[in-house]
Amino acid sequence: MGVAAKIAPSMLSSDFANLASEAERMLKCGADWLHMDIMALCPEFNTRCSGHSEFEKAHKVTTLTLAYLDCHLMVTNPLDYVEPMGKAGASGFTFHVEVSKDNWQELVQRIKSKGMTPGVALKPGTPIEEVYPLIEGENHVEMVLVMTVEPGFGGQKFMPEMMEKVRTLRQRYPSLDIEVDGGLGPSTIDVAASAGANCIVAGSSVFGAPEPATVISLLRSSVEGIQQKS
Repeated sequence: MGVAAKIAPSMLSSDFANLASEAERMLKCGADWLHMDIMALCPEFNTRCSGHSEFEKAHKVTTLTLAYLDCHLMVTNPLDYVEPMGKAGASGFTFHVEVSKDNWQELVQRIKSKGMTPGVALKPGTPIEEVYPLIEGENHVEMVLVMTVEPGFGGQKFMPEMMEKVRTLRQRYPSLDIEVDGGLGPSTIDVAASAGANCIVAGSSVFGAPEPATVISLLRSSVEGIQQKS
């Protein structure tokens, strides 16, 4: 058995007016994590999620559910968000390698000092080699998020060509948490799991399903089943 399967419904696809109850519903359906997208100041990112309001919502959700909040920071200045995210109750803090090449060591150290788990994300056009130093450094990240769509917009089609990045990471780092986000659902999970992804972010495929628990169970079964065969 490989690294544990973790299914993280993307709250970007939830009913924002009832975020706390939506979080409770996902946890009852079997979610391991709640994936929170924090977007601000990047013109290429959809600004549906305002940074500070999202912190407040994250805090509210954490208070009510004690969930693991898997936070994906799509911001140009992640250092500025470490303290407020820590206070808001974030569990994981994943920043983009594209905006942190010069200060990632300080950033990782600050994230850990606030009790959060550091992760690094990369967009589809970013070479996988750019995250190697962040995984192999003395003060390293503990998860890599491979975006399988362009970040910031829900409902996009899964990019299967990104699975080569996942395969490369899994071969190089057998015990690393590897997350995929974008277009994941029943029709694409086997491809992602076979490549080596164990943390699965799913938005519309879960929230739009008549029975979200069934979809979450299917995603988990795919990851665990493929791991058992390998």
